[in-house]
Amino acid sequence: MSRRKDRFGRRAGEPAGGDQGAAELRTQRFGADFLAADLTGKLRICAAVTFARLHLVPRIPAFLAQHPDLEMEVVLDDRTIDLVQEGIDVALRMGRLADSTLTARRIASGRSAVLGTGAYFARHGVPAVPGDLVAHRAVICSQQGGVWTFRRDGAELAVTVRGRLRVTAAEGVRAAVLADAGITIASEWMFAPKLADGTVAAVLTDRELPSVDLWAIFPAGRTATTKARTFVSFVEAVMTARAAAQPGSAG
Repeated sequence: MSRRKDRFGRRAGEPAGGDQGAAELRTQRFGADFLAADLTGKLRICAAVTFARLHLVPRIPAFLAQHPDLEMEVVLDDRTIDLVQEGIDVALRMGRLADSTLTARRIASGRSAVLGTGAYFARHGVPAVPGDLVAHRAVICSQQGGVWTFRRDGAELAVTVRGRLRVTAAEGVRAAVLADAGITIASEWMFAPKLADGTVAAVLTDRELPSVDLWAIFPAGRTATTKARTFVSFVEAVMTARAAAQPGSAG
């Protein structure tokens, strides 16, 4: 069985710098040939609640069907947990990696947007420029804070939004937005079904917001198991197919 490894986790032509670049230099990449592995035993993974509910858990039956002798345990947690202490084989995390010592592989990159329901915009209007956001009700994710930074033509503009509602977990942010409580900045992954059916709309799309990377994180000091690598290749294939099905979307 082939076990090819690439020293570099970044795509061709991508710059590497700081902690993010150092983490990417330690990234392990594994070929799709691992999908053919005969897997047995138990695979324990960890992922953020909303992402897993929308994009991961519905696909797990297909993965298990490919590997009938494998069992899986899925830990859903938005917090950064100790993978070694919790016995996690691989964790899926979104956003920037603060710890440059992690063994990580970036498997997808998704677009962020200012999002709200049609009902909210019907009552409060649609912001035409970032400055209009100060007059809107923001649902603020505590982990991100209330400063939203936009970029266009190489120039950045930071807007401090106002909101009476702060939520510590993405699932709560999503629920609040869907209840017409306000607008938020989030990965389009988080609202994919509601964007597709028109319940939620993205605004200020002529501005660029920071993208959201999806990372596979392996426990430090351990060689990634074949089970973990095979599952990561499966998730990458799922996310690649999703991106291909949505032209113009980064993820």
